[in-house]
Amino acid sequence: MATAENKRPRISSGVEKRPSRKEGLLPSCKIIFGQLLESTSSVSEVLRKLEFAILERKKAIEELIRKAVAVKDHLAQFPAFHKYQRNGLSVYLESGRGDQLTLPMRKYIQNLLKVNMEEPYGPEWPSEEKVKRREMVAPEARYIFLRQHSNGFMAEDLTKQVAEVEPVDAANDEGCLLGFVHYRFVVEEDVPVVYVYELQMEPSAQGKGLGKFIMQLVEHIACKNKMGAVMLTVQKANTLAMAFYTKLRYVISSTSPSRVDPQIGREKSYEILCKTFDSEAKSKLEVVKNWE
Repeated sequence: MATAENKRPRISSGVEKRPSRKEGLLPSCKIIFGQLLESTSSVSEVLRKLEFAILERKKAIEELIRKAVAVKDHLAQFPAFHKYQRNGLSVYLESGRGDQLTLPMRKYIQNLLKVNMEEPYGPEWPSEEKVKRREMVAPEARYIFLRQHSNGFMAEDLTKQVAEVEPVDAANDEGCLLGFVHYRFVVEEDVPVVYVYELQMEPSAQGKGLGKFIMQLVEHIACKNKMGAVMLTVQKANTLAMAFYTKLRYVISSTSPSRVDPQIGREKSYEILCKTFDSEAKSKLEVVKNWE
């Protein structure tokens, strides 16, 4: 598995602001508008109904996100993904939240990010690392950690130990960790999605099918919670990650800088990828449209 850095562009920070499209009605709004014109003669009545329909849709999306975020443990819904035993690995999975990470766990995440991502980022890494540290502990951050069975302990035994006594020595807490995925439930282009911020694996665990296994789990979580797609961001310099996601049938999104404006895209160091699960998400996140 190619180690991948996946972060959602931070619109508010100005670090990687995504170029905006020309103003106009979104495709879904155009459809609603056309349907209302067929059934209503008054323009003012059409606009009133259109505004109501847009607000109702926004509420429905917000409710989907709220329900997904409220789920305590998404992993619990998929027993088949609680462990991975293939290609010489014996791994079990456990869930976590950004605002509940222990200090040793935070240090582990920071160290693995540095090992895997300092080279792809190059001179941008020092500033990017600071941003990642903030993202790491956000309340909306959801995690799935990968732990290797060791010393005969089962997953529930180790989980109980960690819950009862917060580790003092980082090595005791992170010694059997093989990686993690950090994901969130967000809205992109009026579509509820799971956005994968990070998928990081120890070098020793790469190339053994574990990354594909984790991404399949993330896709199941997205579909279970009625999200329209899974999205992520990959550095162009991370060619192994680009090849990995392409093999998993992820495509460059129509929201990626290179699709919005080729000139701006050439100046950016990343691509936004997606895999959609319904026609509406596909039309908004995959298909490149002419916005003239």
